[in-house]
Amino acid sequence: MKRLDTRSADFEAGFASLLDTRETESGRVDAPVTAILAAVREKGDEAVCDYTSRFDRLDLTPETMRITPDEISAAVEQVPAGQLAALDVAATRIERFHRAQLPDDMRFTDEEGLTLGQRWTPLDAVGLYVPGGKAAYPSSVLMNALPARVAGVSRLAMCVPTPGGVLNPLVLAAAKRAGVDEIYRIGGAQAVGAMAFGTQTIAPVDRIVGPGNAWVAEAKRQVFGRVGIDSIAGPSEVVVVADAKNDPRLVALDLLAQAEHDELAQSILITDDNAFNERVAEAVENELKTLSRAEIARASWRDFGAVITVSTWSEAAGLINRIAPEHLEIMLDEPESLFAQVRHAGAAFLGRFCPEAVGDYVGGPNHVLPTSRTARFASGLSVYDFLKRTTFIEGDRRALERVGPAGVTLANAEGLEAHALSISVRLASGHNSE
Repeated sequence: MKRLDTRSADFEAGFASLLDTRETESGRVDAPVTAILAAVREKGDEAVCDYTSRFDRLDLTPETMRITPDEISAAVEQVPAGQLAALDVAATRIERFHRAQLPDDMRFTDEEGLTLGQRWTPLDAVGLYVPGGKAAYPSSVLMNALPARVAGVSRLAMCVPTPGGVLNPLVLAAAKRAGVDEIYRIGGAQAVGAMAFGTQTIAPVDRIVGPGNAWVAEAKRQVFGRVGIDSIAGPSEVVVVADAKNDPRLVALDLLAQAEHDELAQSILITDDNAFNERVAEAVENELKTLSRAEIARASWRDFGAVITVSTWSEAAGLINRIAPEHLEIMLDEPESLFAQVRHAGAAFLGRFCPEAVGDYVGGPNHVLPTSRTARFASGLSVYDFLKRTTFIEGDRRALERVGPAGVTLANAEGLEAHALSISVRLASGHNSE
């Protein structure tokens, strides 16, 4: 774990090292992913079934790729009532927030007489990738599917790997609660290829969203352009800003909540008190003695964790903007004053009683967020990812007479004669199609 102090002469060098991109496996799988995608594009179902047998130890036929409604219902019946109730709480809150995001169409007539506007329409079909096996997250099903449903997407196709044929009941319950009934028991790069190119059984989609391993991330990168994607997700990360008024154990738990995701996850504490730093570091070590995922969390904290001491909270804001974290917690008496100075963060959690885990499950805003400093230019998943904007212009002859001459001049300047004529001939003729 790195210890940095902005007052130290070597701070900039240490901070620059901290910002270095964490190594991922994506560079080592680009060639095999290319081969998988090519096979799926050429052979369709045959390739998907072959790779599923090879990687997931599951023999499939085109007829058994899709999980049947009866299988979904049987799985949901296995879920304890308390978990179903919790899913419903989360789903209700997620739906409510994303419904509030829905934009209005726009239409107005300007002073030249042109009617201008913008209309929003949903995508036709979206593919949802859901990790399976040990990394099965029902909350991600809700976060990816519900904004699409709220946006009005009519078809949602979900792919979830089932290693050894084992279905995760809570994942299927989440899918049912989100209104997803087209579910395929396939995963990996082959599932991304099936959704992007289509097979004899699976119709292609327009956008693919959802987290996955390095193979899935690389496959999404390679099919981008053929379809839209949400992002190329990297390891999870959090910056926690806390003063000495906080309970060190609570701060430690918030740091470890990210560290337990992945050995490549990153947790950073920013505070103004060196003694408090030490108490938090000690609390981290104590919690690692009992956590079930202690081995993963310990590796993350050791290799990528950091504690930064600052002189002022404004100084902290500058560091936050350089880090551009996926998650930001501000555990201060007046968190809004610091948050007002933050330009780059995927999602913020304000106050001493709002841990990031609230956002993972029941807050309402989406937990699919930009990682690896991409919050400098990207935002979290929302209804906007499932909508398209179509602009329109409507005008009569009088409006064209007012704006057209400038258009003719610019078209001629660019050497596009037909462009210019398409306007000037209308202006010179007596035709009136009002």
